[in-house]
Amino acid sequence: MMKKFSLPIILILISKLLFAQNQQVKIPNLIQKGNSTQLVVNGQPFLILGGELGNSTFTSLENMESVWPKIKKMNLNTILAPIYWELIEPEEGQFDFELFDNLIEEARINNFKLVLLWFGSWKNSMSSHAPAWVKLDQDRFPRIKDDKGKSHGILTPFSKENLAADKKAFQKLVKHIKETDNDNNTVIMIQPENEIGMLPTARDYHPLANEKFKENVPMELIKYLKTNKEKLVPEFKSFWAKNGFIEKGNWEEIFGKGLYTDEIFMA
Repeated sequence: MMKKFSLPIILILISKLLFAQNQQVKIPNLIQKGNSTQLVVNGQPFLILGGELGNSTFTSLENMESVWPKIKKMNLNTILAPIYWELIEPEEGQFDFELFDNLIEEARINNFKLVLLWFGSWKNSMSSHAPAWVKLDQDRFPRIKDDKGKSHGILTPFSKENLAADKKAFQKLVKHIKETDNDNNTVIMIQPENEIGMLPTARDYHPLANEKFKENVPMELIKYLKTNKEKLVPEFKSFWAKNGFIEKGNWEEIFGKGLYTDEIFMA
């Protein structure tokens, strides 16, 4: 037998449903509009008029005191600001977000949105903003090696330990922002890592990297290249074509030997 509900109960259920939907769409997101991608903040299209701070400017309230008035005069509405791994996890497993909570609050008070730049394992190739407990333990957190076998101040991306530590910190950061900024959306984007690349060689020669370099190119990548063959960047397509559009093999078998292959592998 069909149950009967009173009008007040139905209205309450509808209001809860609408509230839940509003909560879902409130998170800043990207939507496709024709040939354009649109940023939506608080349910409305948002045009970023942004400026990027210096690398160390957003590391103290004192640094920012003289900056807020200056960027207001520039008629900006968004700031791109670095957030350092070493400042939020100075000791392994001990997270401290107080500094950045205060800086985010200052941005909110001054009516600015934030795009946070995660300076985690890499910043401009180097691992300069990883915590000291990572930098000082090269056995656990190995560095890249150049083609001469020399180590450099760059964490190898092929280490599971490196990945796990960075991933844990980044997840803690994102979760914390969601918990503390969900009602305000002061933070509208987060960029993971910053200008990742290799120096002085094009690819990593650590044993972990060499092992991966000898393995077959992942089929997910090959499938993408085949599906989007006519949409590939002309230089990339031409480079692949020189080796006969091979679809199975390791990196040098498919793309040939050389600098470009090393760069494709690291990408």
